[in-house]
Amino acid sequence: MIPPGKLFQIKSEQRRRKLALCFGALERDILGCAESGCEYHYPSMSRKEYIKTLSSIVLKDPLLPADAAKEISGLMQDDSFDELRLCNSVRNHLLKIIGTLPAEWDLIIAPHAETRDENGNLIKRKYYKDLYVYAEDIRSPFNLGSIFRTAEALGAEKVLLSPFCTDPAHPRAVRSGMGCIEIMPWERVPLDDLRTDIPIFVLETGGTPMDEFVFPPKGIVIIGSEELGVSPAALKKATYGRVTIPMKGIKASLNVGVAFGILMNEWVSQLS
Repeated sequence: MIPPGKLFQIKSEQRRRKLALCFGALERDILGCAESGCEYHYPSMSRKEYIKTLSSIVLKDPLLPADAAKEISGLMQDDSFDELRLCNSVRNHLLKIIGTLPAEWDLIIAPHAETRDENGNLIKRKYYKDLYVYAEDIRSPFNLGSIFRTAEALGAEKVLLSPFCTDPAHPRAVRSGMGCIEIMPWERVPLDDLRTDIPIFVLETGGTPMDEFVFPPKGIVIIGSEELGVSPAALKKATYGRVTIPMKGIKASLNVGVAFGILMNEWVSQLS
């Protein structure tokens, strides 16, 4: 962070970049995840005042679009002043002016919820027993992290990975998993070694529409790769059938992580 007065001594382009960095640091401070030594520390000005002062500087930027200025002004004047939302709004408008669109890894997200109690004991995770997802050859770490996050949130017991599925330890998988990869049980299992004492079905086109499909009380759902879907071998393995998400669009295509989220929600809704 930098004293507001010094910002006027910096050239416009450098000032925008410095401001964007400042607002990012402020977001982390508000969320309680600021790096050591980077917490807000100006005793002569409250954090709220500092944020408003920096925002006022941005409002004077000749390249700031009118609609962006209106949004920032509204957030500054809101009775229920939201420091985090204002910082996020200003930072993203600055990045747009600079020409640097935020990537997934630029997002500033609050620390994960604590998974241990006050005595340091690991909190027991609630889940539906014998409810599994088998990720077959998922190539994108981002998609795999999303699958872990959905599986944990909606109560799957475990995530099973094919031998050629991407590594859950990949930084982008860990990032999109939002702490779920660390607490969600998982293992690599060849397709031929899947349990046969519980139903196995696949999420794939050309099957029973989801609103007509009777989900089993326990089982394994196989979801296929982003490019090819489930393999012919997986289709043969799915003795319980094939479920399909009804779609009306021209492309009729969903990201694999989104599709799995829709399926999981319907599955646990039927169990409830």
